[in-house]
Amino acid sequence: MSRLLRTVAPFALIVLLLLAWEVACRALHAPTYFLPPPSAIAVALASDWAALLRSAWNTLAMALMALLVASVLAQALALVVALSPILERAVRPLAVVLQVTPVVALAPLVLIWAGIDHPGRAIVALAAIVAFFPIFSGAVTGLKAADPDLERLFDLYGATRLQRLTRLRLPSAVPFLLEGHKVAAGLAIIGAVVAEFVAGSGGAQGLAWRILEAGNRLQTARMFAALVVLGLLGAVLHALLERAEQAGLRWWRGR
Repeated sequence: MSRLLRTVAPFALIVLLLLAWEVACRALHAPTYFLPPPSAIAVALASDWAALLRSAWNTLAMALMALLVASVLAQALALVVALSPILERAVRPLAVVLQVTPVVALAPLVLIWAGIDHPGRAIVALAAIVAFFPIFSGAVTGLKAADPDLERLFDLYGATRLQRLTRLRLPSAVPFLLEGHKVAAGLAIIGAVVAEFVAGSGGAQGLAWRILEAGNRLQTARMFAALVVLGLLGAVLHALLERAEQAGLRWWRGR
């Protein structure tokens, strides 16, 4: 019974909030361009579902490409840094500066470098910048998190740096890498949406463009419909990565 309640509780809360929203909009006679009721948003979802799904796929594709690029670069750099403490001290401040710099500030430069006629390249690059640091930080932390007793055992047997890296530190870093990728996936979607807003071009045709298009026409219900699809997209991707993380951790513990 408690398991059923845990499953139903989030959905029950969402339904209650939507009912309260609907009642408040109708009771206060709020203009639909200011705050549409959930029923109007549902109508917008039903009428625009095909276009919203296409836009969601475009946003997801760019976010996944950015995640792949960020993953390859971050892990490669983390492996190099793990072999040299001096190099880590040199690289980490630059990575932190890149992480704390707002993507909106970098967007005009990246858009120029990628080409005004190719907004998709700029969006992927900006989303990769946003997703880079969680993977890099998790990889570096994981590579340094090996059991000290095992480190001493490897010293005792005269293991080389490469043997220590491949047989001890990389397996120890698996949980940190999985968590870093899970965080970076959500940031990649955020980065893709923000980059598309800044690009201000319909060439990519992602969900951000649907929001901009509806906002320019004061079609607030369509804006909320796009936001609903965006939220569901992020939730589904997070759930899939959480399942992948659980499977990866089971394999890791078995090892």
